[in-house]
Amino acid sequence: SRTKSDSGVPEVPVSADDTPEVLNKALSGLSSRWKNWWVRGILTLAMISFFFIIIYLGPMVLMMIVLCVQIKCFHEIITIGYSVYHSYHLPWFRTLSWYFLLCVNYFFYGETVTDYFFTLVQREEPLRILSKYHRFISFALYLTGFCMFVLSLVKKHYRLQFYMFGWTHVTLLIVVTQSHLIIHNLFEGMIWFIVPISCVICNDIMAYMFGFFFGRTPLIKLSPKKTWEGFIGGFFATVVFGILLSYVMSGYRFFVCPVEFNNDSNSFTVDCEPSELFQLQDYGLPPVLKSITGWTTVKLYPFQIHSIALSAFASIMGPFGGFFASGFKRAFKIKDFANTIPGHGGIMDRFDCQYLMATFVNVYIASFIRGPNPSKVIQQLLALRLDQQLHIFNSLKAHLTEKGLLPALEEAA
Repeated sequence: SRTKSDSGVPEVPVSADDTPEVLNKALSGLSSRWKNWWVRGILTLAMISFFFIIIYLGPMVLMMIVLCVQIKCFHEIITIGYSVYHSYHLPWFRTLSWYFLLCVNYFFYGETVTDYFFTLVQREEPLRILSKYHRFISFALYLTGFCMFVLSLVKKHYRLQFYMFGWTHVTLLIVVTQSHLIIHNLFEGMIWFIVPISCVICNDIMAYMFGFFFGRTPLIKLSPKKTWEGFIGGFFATVVFGILLSYVMSGYRFFVCPVEFNNDSNSFTVDCEPSELFQLQDYGLPPVLKSITGWTTVKLYPFQIHSIALSAFASIMGPFGGFFASGFKRAFKIKDFANTIPGHGGIMDRFDCQYLMATFVNVYIASFIRGPNPSKVIQQLLALRLDQQLHIFNSLKAHLTEKGLLPALEEAA
């Protein structure tokens, strides 16, 4: 039955080996196993170096990179769909796919601009109008694409066209929605962007290393090269790495301060007084550790405690994003999403775990970290009519007087 069900899926053409000729010549004397190890290692170091560079260039460049990665991942998945079903000559499939990508990005980035650039939006009349009717415009754009899809239906291919309609929307859900959450995490502070991504990268590297040298026991059938030794070794290595990286980054305002837009300079700023989350505190050690180390307390940043949760998720649940991608590729009989990065596959092959991690971090921040933001409350108050502002002022004054805080403030003044 499996052969019968798989035979109905057209195969995607296998992409040729795109390893640079220089590496092919340099590693020609090695076995395929060790050649792949060196290719992956060299390209991994190159990608990590590039990651350091874009961090140095600041939050605006990071946002642009996230957008570029999102577009590339969407392109790779949609290309698979087109390669599988192109023989049916479905009208407007790729055109509508890219149109829906544009609509969804317009919606999400419009929401972000309205939320984080409120003062700038209110200052510019065209932006204010677009912001006021943003959701209606977004819905109208999507509705236009929906009508175009209905008009493109061909009698003999109704079912296939609805398959591809669903394909596009699931891709948008997986790629665009979660990449938008990455940008939201970045606005909370670059540390919430860098540490989770670095933990996924560390787990990927260390699981590969432990599996390569010590792997004996298969972990899951979907990905035969994954082993329990790599999974366990990657977990402990990632937790230690997360704690150390968090300790180093928590001492720098550039990493811990929320990314905010400065209306005076029209640029992003990352300067603030670090919250308690990024201030060293004394923690008592359990009796077992006291007897081993001889210490009674240890100084840690509270964020390091949270980093354990981030590292654990990156090591335990993060790989399931990779397993999901492996099952997807097996369903269409392909090895990688693309051949963009030699030894690694496509961009989506590198970000299959990152998107799942981004969703977890966003939920984690909303559940355990984020509180009311006074600056956003003030921005919303300033957008009200003067009579509404006066009503809120009188209500707040009465509340503070009732609590006994207002007289104390007046005496202090």
